[in-house]
Formats: sequence, C-alpha cells, structure tokens
Amino acid sequence: MSDASLNPTATDRWMLPEGIEEVLPPGAWQLESLRRRLLDVYQRWGYQLIVPPLAEFLDSLLTGVGHDLDLKTFKLTDQLSGKMMGIRADMTPQAARIDARQPGNGIRRYCYIGSTLLTRPKGVNGSRAPVQVGCELFGSDALAADAEVVCLMLHSLEACGVPATHLELGHMGVYRALLARTGISEAETVALFEALKRRSIPDVDHLSASLPENERELIRALPRLSGGLDVIGKARALLDHADLTAALDALEQVAQCVQKDFPDVDIHIDLGELRGYTYHTGLTFSAYRSGMGSALAHGGRYDGVGASFGRPRPATGFSLDLRALLPLIQAQATPPLAVLAPAEGGEALEAAIRELRRTRPVIRRMPGDALEDYSDSCDAMLTCKDGVWRPEPFSNRS
Repeated sequence: MSDASLNPTATDRWMLPEGIEEVLPPGAWQLESLRRRLLDVYQRWGYQLIVPPLAEFLDSLLTGVGHDLDLKTFKLTDQLSGKMMGIRADMTPQAARIDARQPGNGIRRYCYIGSTLLTRPKGVNGSRAPVQVGCELFGSDALAADAEVVCLMLHSLEACGVPATHLELGHMGVYRALLARTGISEAETVALFEALKRRSIPDVDHLSASLPENERELIRALPRLSGGLDVIGKARALLDHADLTAALDALEQVAQCVQKDFPDVDIHIDLGELRGYTYHTGLTFSAYRSGMGSALAHGGRYDGVGASFGRPRPATGFSLDLRALLPLIQAQATPPLAVLAPAEGGEALEAAIRELRRTRPVIRRMPGDALEDYSDSCDAMLTCKDGVWRPEPFSNRS
C-alpha cells in the first residue's frame, strides 16, 4: 500500500467517485424548476405521482427485469434482516411492483422522479447517478396507450425547453415473430441478437446461414429496414406473416397519431433496433435532438412485467434522465437574479422586502460583507428615495 493511500490529502477526501456528480447553483435550481414543470404536466395528463424507496430487497427489485439490471445494481446487506438489498438502478420495475399490489384491473397512470445509481455509466463520460423521470401506463394493450405515452414523452421534452427533432420507432414484435419461426437454440439466439444489436451485417449473415431460406432472408433484412415512414411499406412487401403485419400496423398507426400533435418531428422507423429485447414486448421509441448522438428519452411496451408479482398486466412507459438535460438548459437560459437588500433599514425596508419576495428573490446583506460578493447573484439593489424603498440597477454588477 502506498504512502498516498495511507495519508490521503484534503483534495483526495473531497473527490467524488467517477461518474458521481453534485449539482451546484444555479444548476440545482434549474434542475428543481424542471422537476416542478414536469410534475405539473403529468398532473394535467392524469398521472398519479409515486415515490418508491431508494433501496429494496433484491428479490423484489430485480424480479422479472433480466440480467442487465442485475449487473447495473449496487448491492448491500441489510443490517436488520441479513437479506441482500439493492439501490435502484431503474424505477420502472418499482412502478410495476406498485401497480401489481393495487386491487382491481383498471387502467392506472403513474409518474415518478427520483435519483438512481448505476454500477457503470451508460456511455462514455456518462453519469452513474441519473435523476430518472418517467411515466407508466398500466392496464391497456391498446395502441392508443402507446400513442399517449409517446406524445407525453415529446411534451415532456418541450416542457423542459429541449423539444425533440427526431423520433425513432421500432417494434420488438417483428424480431420476436421472426425468431419464433426459426427454431434456433438459446445460444444461437443470443449470438444472433448481439450481432443484430451491433448491426454487424457480416456476423448476421454468418449466424443466419443455417436457417431456412425464407427466415434467413428476413433476418438479414432487419438491419437494412431503417429510414423514413416508407420503410413500413418496404417491410410489408417482405414480411407477410400475421404477427409481423400486426406489428407494422401498430407502427403506422402510432406514427400517424404522433404526426398530428408533432408535425415538425421527423419520424424514423428502425426495425433493427433491439434495445431492451429481454424487456420490451412491442413498440419501442426514442426521442433525439439534432446534433446529439444519444437519445434524450426512450421507452416502450413491456407487457406482462407484473407476472413475477402474480399479476401480469399490459404496460407501456418512458423515462429520461433529468440531469442529462441540464447542460442543454443551461446553454439556453439564464437563471433569474436577485435584488440585494441592505442589512438594516427599519420597518419600511422590512415591508418592501416582504412585498418584493412575492415576485422575485431578495438577498439581504450581512454586516461587514462587500458589494462585490453579490455581483454574480444580484442585478438590482433596494434603495431608499424620499422614504420609499425601490429596486435600482446594481451598479457594482460586472
């Protein structure tokens, strides 16, 4: 062990783990403003707010969500029960558990906002502590439910001031139906899935070489079925099976619904998009913004997720990382600055401060401080003229 590890410097003690960040002013206020704005939107759409716990027992937290989430989850031992617990890496399974415990089979709409923790970041320079925002609609397998969730996702980005310019739609039912017709082994299925996910056409061609000719050509066509809405017509010419046609119908109808509310959003169809294969069962969707390589928000249908809790229910939803949107917001908006008030000034000053705080922030000076200390946070100063306190431009502001 090195001397440095035995005697860490003060700077070392202040360092945060890689991928773990704190949000400082004014970003923290902007983050809170986005949170409030989104909750107002979800309330107007009829979504009920839930606040799941940060940690749960593993057998509940990871039930039915597959191996991927297991690897992303920090684990610890509960000192009271001795059982293994996990810190949530995704709040969607928690929403599914909450829905499964409610009586009745009616439609339920939930929204949530909270911190999550990942063992590894999602991408290069990504955060391991996303602030996850999401909406889930349980109890309906109708296309109208998918369309509602997609439109609400796009409205969420608009409310944050970063409207999407591109929407990518896919459908896991296409690949699942093709796979069911091949009869290949589990190992072959995994290898083919990984090749398709990487869009490695040579590997896809190699792994599908032993399949029957019709299925082989359909599997090989998937990575190439990507583009505008005309891709749906091209796919219909190739895929004539009933399950495949139903999936294409769903894509077409949801795209039409989105176009009515968001005519300026470019819709991209990608039948080779297999994100969340072990989780999603139907329509998948991601929202993008020009100039950005990663999705701002994404979601999809995941029917039957409550089966592990004894209640399989149709479900669809979306989520986004509010922290990831913050740099885009900070680049566009300047937070409101405060009015600086003197440390003392009598009852007239106190009344002026109370009245002014109804509409904007007011910071009171402390005895002995310097005006320069407030040059970045204030743009006006309360000044008394003819016995009346009024805000005047802050002359010391740089």
